[in-house]
Amino acid sequence: MAVEDTLKPVVHEEANPNSIENPIDRYHEEGDDTEEGEIVGGEGHGDADESNKSAVPQSHPLEHSWTFWFDNPTVKSKQTTWGSSLRSVFTFSTVEEFWSLYNNMRHPSKLTTGADFYCFKHNIEPKWEDPICANGGKWTMTYPKDKSDKSWLYTLLALIGEQFDHGDEICGAVVNIRAKQERISIWTKNAPNEAAQVSIGKQWKEFLDYNNSIGFIIHEDAKKLDRNAKNAYTA
Repeated sequence: MAVEDTLKPVVHEEANPNSIENPIDRYHEEGDDTEEGEIVGGEGHGDADESNKSAVPQSHPLEHSWTFWFDNPTVKSKQTTWGSSLRSVFTFSTVEEFWSLYNNMRHPSKLTTGADFYCFKHNIEPKWEDPICANGGKWTMTYPKDKSDKSWLYTLLALIGEQFDHGDEICGAVVNIRAKQERISIWTKNAPNEAAQVSIGKQWKEFLDYNNSIGFIIHEDAKKLDRNAKNAYTA
């Protein structure tokens, strides 16, 4: 669905992530509320105003509301408790709001090394400790440095567009920016449901035309074994 890039968002702004690397840029300079090409009308143009109102595009609600989260690498390096640097940024619930955000956000290739950028269903925190995530796991795809932008977009579109047969199993997705590579992961909520997890992994590969094998790691295994955790499933 085509949505104008300049559409002004109606979104819920969350707590400031206290980051010099906020991934979503401001839409306007302070005090400037006009869109590019917008004609500022004066008095005596009531008919034109009514016409403009009727021309406002209808919004298209998503099945779920989604929240962008950002883990600031600068703050993360100084934290004493895991997850204390994680901040919610924006919540959106329509197609138009998503595109307004996406067209103003920094893509993975423009984020600082060490950053983690999440998109999760609203009211699910991207933490192992979240009750909905606790019994789940994640599928992961790996990309060379600065090569994950398109796959990140396609992953977001598949999630918010409810393209997965087992979409109810999905919590959200994250892109991790590291020195030599970038990783995109989809988090799910019920790791023992092998059929659902494998279906998600296979469909994700199809959506992104990703040819390499991908693995599913259970969160509980990752907590206990860290980098030594092995794939529970592959696709």
